Amino acid sequence: MSPAKLPSSKKKDKKEEKPLSRKGVLAIEKRKHPRLFLELPFDYSRKGKKTDFGGIVKNAGEGGILVYLPEKIDVGELLKLEIYFAKGLELNTVQGVAKIVWADLAARETWREHRYGLEFHSMPKGMIQKLKNLLKDLGETHKS
Repeated sequence: MSPAKLPSSKKKDKKEEKPLSRKGVLAIEKRKHPRLFLELPFDYSRKGKKTDFGGIVKNAGEGGILVYLPEKIDVGELLKLEIYFAKGLELNTVQGVAKIVWADLAARETWREHRYGLEFHSMPKGMIQKLKNLLKDLGETHKS
């Protein structure tokens, strides 16, 4: 007679059998146009007012920009923009009107900076292509 195998006295812990799950946040890009991280100066004025203020563009895409401004502005307000950039030895601008679609207190609120998401509302003829060219040129520069 052959000896029968006896069941092992060691029992596997069920917890060990389960694969460990990874916890985290998955951010899915919902924008139509990808964003390019950059830092460009710009001037803006509130629609209908003559006073200009300065701000910084932190990222940009064909649909809009992320900016830091020195003042608190309500969501929904329209701003007239002029973004400055150098192309070779020339100073160029992209001009248009953008709508504030979200607002957030910046980490540097004590320095009177407020963070906003702006969506382009309207641009003069030729400015959209100028913006696309700027983003393309800056994107190629960042890849090199």
